[in-house]
Amino acid sequence: MSVPGVAARTDEDLLVDLPAGPRICARVDGPDDGEPLLLVAGLGLDLTSWPRRMVDGFTARGFRVVRLDNRDAGRSSRIDAPPPGRVRQLLARPRPDAYDLTDMAADTVGLLDALGIGRVHLVGMSMGGMIAQVVAARHPHRVATLTSIFSTTGHRRVGQPARSTILRLAKGAPRTVEESVERHLAMLSHIGGPGFPPDDDLERAWAAAVWERAGGARSQEVARQIGAIQASGDRTADLARITAPTLVVHGDVDRMVHPSGGRATAEAIAGARLVEVPGMGHHLAPGVVDRLVDLTSDLARGAGAHLTGEQV
Repeated sequence: MSVPGVAARTDEDLLVDLPAGPRICARVDGPDDGEPLLLVAGLGLDLTSWPRRMVDGFTARGFRVVRLDNRDAGRSSRIDAPPPGRVRQLLARPRPDAYDLTDMAADTVGLLDALGIGRVHLVGMSMGGMIAQVVAARHPHRVATLTSIFSTTGHRRVGQPARSTILRLAKGAPRTVEESVERHLAMLSHIGGPGFPPDDDLERAWAAAVWERAGGARSQEVARQIGAIQASGDRTADLARITAPTLVVHGDVDRMVHPSGGRATAEAIAGARLVEVPGMGHHLAPGVVDRLVDLTSDLARGAGAHLTGEQV
C-alpha cells in the first residue's frame, strides 16, 4: 500500500513526523480508494485497542481504515514534560504546562494531512471520542461524520467515573507484564457490561502484546493524558459548533464514563442521534462490535439521518 507523507515504516506501523508536533504512529488497512475512516483510541490505549473484528468489519464494507497512537501512547512520541501528580489529578488541577485535547486534535489533523486525506469519517472512543469531538468542532471541513463512543463533554456534573472505578485507577503502575495482564482483566470485569462479556483469552493476549509494544508500564504518559482532559475543561459550548452528522453510542451500565456523559454529548450537538445500548459497559466486547460497525457504517452511508434517541 502506498502511503504519502510517511517518515518511516516499521512492520505494519507508519511513523509520521508532524511539522509542528510529535511523531505519530499509525496503521492503514483496507482499499486505497476506500472512504477514509479514522479510529481514535481512548486514555492510555494504543491503536491495537480497536478489535481486529471491528477493523475487518469496516474494511469489508469498503472503508480505508486509519488507526493512530495518540501522543504519549503506543509508539507515538512521549512528551517531554512532567506529569501531573496524583493530588492534581484527584483535584482536577492540571499543570500550567499541560497539553490539552486541542493539541491532540491538531496531531490527528496533522496525520490526515500527512496521509493526504481531506475528509474522514471520524470514530473515537472514550478520550478518543473527546479528541474526535474537538476535531469536528474546530476543523469541520475535515469531518464527514462523527461517531462518539462512550465519551463525554467535560462538564463535571456528567460522565464521571464511579467511585469504585476511581479507586482502581488510583493504583500504582504494574511492575511486570504478568501484573499488567491480571490488572487489565480485573478492570474489564469491573467496567465491562454484563450483556457483553469479554473474551478473556483474547484480552490476555492483547494486554501482553501492548506491554511489549509500549515497552512496559505507561503511568506518566497516562497521567499526562488525564491532564490534557482536565486542562480542556467543559467543552459543551464547543460541541454546539459541530455540524457533521453525529452518532453518540453509550452503554447504560458504564462505570468508567457514566451514561449521563453520552446523553449530554448528544444534547450538545445539533441533530445528533443517541443510541444507548442495554448491558454495554466501557469496553468493545465481541458481542457489541458488529453492531457498532453497522451503526457507524449506516451513518457514513447516509442511513443515520433520523434524529431520535433510541435503545437497541
